[in-house]
Amino acid sequence: MRYLKLYILIFFILFITGCSQKTNPYYDKTKVHHTKEGFQNTYINDKAKKTNYFSFFKMRLLSDEYWADHKALKDQISVVDVDVRLIHQNSSKPRITWLGHSSFLIQYKNINILTDPVFSDSVSPLGFGEPLRYTKHPMDYKKLPKIDMVLISHNHYDHLDKDSLEGLIKQEYSPIFYVPLGLKDMLVSFGADEKKVKELDWLNSNSLKIDEKNLNIKAYPSQSYSSRSMGDSFKSLWASWFVKIEDFDFWFAGDTGYNEKQFKEIGKDLKEVDIAFIPIGGYEPRWFMKRYNINPRESLYIHKDIKAKKSIAMHWGTFPLSAEEPNAPVIELKKQMKEQGVENDKFIIMDIGESFELKNN
Repeated sequence: MRYLKLYILIFFILFITGCSQKTNPYYDKTKVHHTKEGFQNTYINDKAKKTNYFSFFKMRLLSDEYWADHKALKDQISVVDVDVRLIHQNSSKPRITWLGHSSFLIQYKNINILTDPVFSDSVSPLGFGEPLRYTKHPMDYKKLPKIDMVLISHNHYDHLDKDSLEGLIKQEYSPIFYVPLGLKDMLVSFGADEKKVKELDWLNSNSLKIDEKNLNIKAYPSQSYSSRSMGDSFKSLWASWFVKIEDFDFWFAGDTGYNEKQFKEIGKDLKEVDIAFIPIGGYEPRWFMKRYNINPRESLYIHKDIKAKKSIAMHWGTFPLSAEEPNAPVIELKKQMKEQGVENDKFIIMDIGESFELKNN
């Protein structure tokens, strides 16, 4: 079986490095998503989840589940070189550049923000080997402009990458990092100045000024979970993020499943948002993925629930993390947009490396 030895090795390393049960230092009994051991989702029963390591290995090694050969099908994904000259210019209009998966460079009025930056080839717990990036990198990341802020949604390896964060921390001007509860110590262990790591609980907010521009940041829920080994599931929090830069705002979903209450609540609080970054890929097989990974139909539900003026597709076309073919999320999204009456310019599908500017903000 493909990658059998590697998966077995990962399994035993995760087993050995699993964390023991510890009391949650952030525990607040007045908050439903807090538990004495960690955190939980508010609208599903996490204890009934099927997305554990044992079911994963059963699916990948012992079942007959179809799993697309992403590397062989990589030409389904369009990758263009980032216009490095453009991203170093002052952005009088909101500018978004997709670097692959959930990594975006968001620029406005000379403020530069990265979401879940993953610049490595591998998102394996081992730091090498599968899952490997099957599409090429759109740029030399050393040529990024000065980064002012980094948003981290949760601690999965395809969203929180040690090497990428260490590279940003070592820059002459280290960015400010916004992380959910329980991740500050990890960032500090990577070398970040603890004063530059802001740890927020759901519905907590923070205001700051960068280059004389006023920014407001607020952590919102998502339906996800945290884990970097077999024994630390739900120990740290996960989050979606809202950021307002003067007269422009955006919402970054991170990684999430769908329920009919949570995103309507977010939409009620936001009232409206200029741009939403919403996952469309990583959803097959549904018996394994459904609780914590939306499919394109649910992506559009969230788009409407949070009242986004426009949304941008993410979490697809980069790493082989699920069974569907690389371009299946786009095909299904276009089908669902037609069925649900969402206009093409309301939910944008970008090429990896492409830059998009929001008009008439």
